Amino acid sequence: MKFIRISFYIIVLGIFQGYSQPKKYKIHTVAFYNFENLYDTVDDDFTNDDEWTPNGTQHWTKQKYEQKLKNLARVISEIGTPENSNAPVLLGCAEVENRDVLEDLIKEPKLQQFDFGIIHFDSPDKRGIDVALLYQKKYFRPTSFSNIPLIIYKKNSLKKEEQSEIEDDELEIKKENNNRVFTRDQLLVSGFLENEEIHIIVNHWPSRSGGEKATTLFREAAGKLNRKIIDSLQQINPQAKVMTMGDFNDGPINNSIKTALGAKGKKSEVLEFGVFNPFEELVNKGLGTIAFRDSWNIFDQIMMTASLTKSDFATFSFWKAGIFTRPYLIQNSGQYKGYPLRNTLTEAGFSDHFPVYIYLIKEIRQ
Repeated sequence: MKFIRISFYIIVLGIFQGYSQPKKYKIHTVAFYNFENLYDTVDDDFTNDDEWTPNGTQHWTKQKYEQKLKNLARVISEIGTPENSNAPVLLGCAEVENRDVLEDLIKEPKLQQFDFGIIHFDSPDKRGIDVALLYQKKYFRPTSFSNIPLIIYKKNSLKKEEQSEIEDDELEIKKENNNRVFTRDQLLVSGFLENEEIHIIVNHWPSRSGGEKATTLFREAAGKLNRKIIDSLQQINPQAKVMTMGDFNDGPINNSIKTALGAKGKKSEVLEFGVFNPFEELVNKGLGTIAFRDSWNIFDQIMMTASLTKSDFATFSFWKAGIFTRPYLIQNSGQYKGYPLRNTLTEAGFSDHFPVYIYLIKEIRQ
């Protein structure tokens, strides 16, 4: 199916010359979505996925799995509309069990026309949930990709009862003297968006299971690793265009993002090698991607280096950010009314997270 590229126009008022000629822009959507437990129904001997089988506690059947795929495909096909009718050219994903579930997802009727490619690595996460990147082959050409492990350890000073509160997907103590926290790798993908080189880091930072305070150092370590990856890219090319996206399990104002990664919420505060976080403004407005005990936060974010915030739009640059919500994504009754519509024991839902997106635009100059 031939894709019609969407352009939009901005009219600039000249003080003495009246209306200028309208400017024409090319637009691409970049997004991130935590799929929340996108498991197949097959029991994997090497991960703790037993509950996501037909006989498991979730009663995860083929019918539920197929409905989940349809649900996610619908969302992906609509992210970024109405400003852009094309699906995201780049989509970071979290909580996917393996490459097979992604292969099944991109074969869904609502996604086939976009011809998505997949970049995925199995991570050391004990539950077998990974991050991945989907990309439209027509617009993005990957040139290199790698999974960068986050090596962190649980301090011996934590009490046994505190250790037991950490979920299996975050902690595996193989021996008494081995306190490594097994969590998701950070996925680095480099390539060309049309003819412009960009780099994408896809993240799913350590969770808050066991308490925010007890686990904050893990996410701060993840932020430092993210900063190290960005620094290495900027050493090669000071103008490197880098986007880091994911479920950070922290909001825009937490130390892992504000201090360890060094992200700023205002463009005017971002220095030459700095990082801009457009979602800080959204959280200050009371918006959210995930809710807990009726409190909203934005754990899902897309941040970028200063090189992607150029205001002349001579190359692809950031325009604006958003949280994708639609009525069908929201619980409309019960205890969790207003929350994201997630799986239940009887029905496949969407996710406990809303997707996030940004627009990259470039002026079409004659």
